[in-house]
Amino acid sequence: MVSLVNIFCYNTLKFLEGYFKTMQLLDGKSLADRVQENVIREVGVLKQSRNIVPGLAVILIGDDPASHAYVKMKAKACEKVGFYSITHHMPESISQEEIIATIEMMNTNPRIDGILVQLPLPKHIDSDAILEVINPKKDVDGFHPYNVGRLVTGLDAFVACTPLGVMKLFDTYNIELQGKDVCVVGASNIVGKPMASLLLNANATVTITHIFTQDLKAHTLAADIVIVGVGVPGLIKADMVKEGAIVIDIGINRLENGSLAGDVDFAAVSPKCSYITPVPGGVGPMTIAMLLENTLKSAKKRA
Repeated sequence: MVSLVNIFCYNTLKFLEGYFKTMQLLDGKSLADRVQENVIREVGVLKQSRNIVPGLAVILIGDDPASHAYVKMKAKACEKVGFYSITHHMPESISQEEIIATIEMMNTNPRIDGILVQLPLPKHIDSDAILEVINPKKDVDGFHPYNVGRLVTGLDAFVACTPLGVMKLFDTYNIELQGKDVCVVGASNIVGKPMASLLLNANATVTITHIFTQDLKAHTLAADIVIVGVGVPGLIKADMVKEGAIVIDIGINRLENGSLAGDVDFAAVSPKCSYITPVPGGVGPMTIAMLLENTLKSAKKRA
């Protein structure tokens, strides 16, 4: 009996050893912590040498719980790294003209280096018109057409924080993008499109899929890297990725039992991967870390 137990334990350890040798988690949480530590150091230098404290202003409209939670995390991160931050919380009934007036006020405020409008906005507000009012030099979310255009043409710009965080993960883990086949699942202005532009700029071959794509599995199965962010829990199954693929799960969904899940069936997909991001703890923390870096970048330009 003892020998059978020993054999079972040995085989289990060998299995786990092989599993963890072939699959590596892309730890966004620890990387985000390192980014924040670096921002803290640079804020100290900026304050001492130029008497400048980076400032971030957020416009929050309505009472959406998810938006409130996200803005609260941003404010906490700003406090941790030594930023000046302010949140303009407005009622859902606010007019578009009042929002524009607030943004224009912040555009001229010398203490504010970054301005972001928490999306989504109420249906009676034209989101595109609101985002275009933000001074591109303070557009730390990277959504202004000016910054989007510079990104597409490969020029220096403020880049949307989530795709920028994914690129930071690739760089940190020495994942080569040049020549790789990458499938981006989702074509939003916030994630999918800027993600594709960054990958093209890194000389990857990029396929973008979306709600009208006829055969999603055919595209993901052919890709060396799959990046998904559409808000559909468990969309990417094990039979949709090839052996050794790199999978980046940007999705974060609250399930009925209160737990968080990504757009990838992690338990089934991860054994096939060389690298994969967990949810939570993967891309999510990197989004806020990149927001801090973008705001610091703006403050340095002010200096």
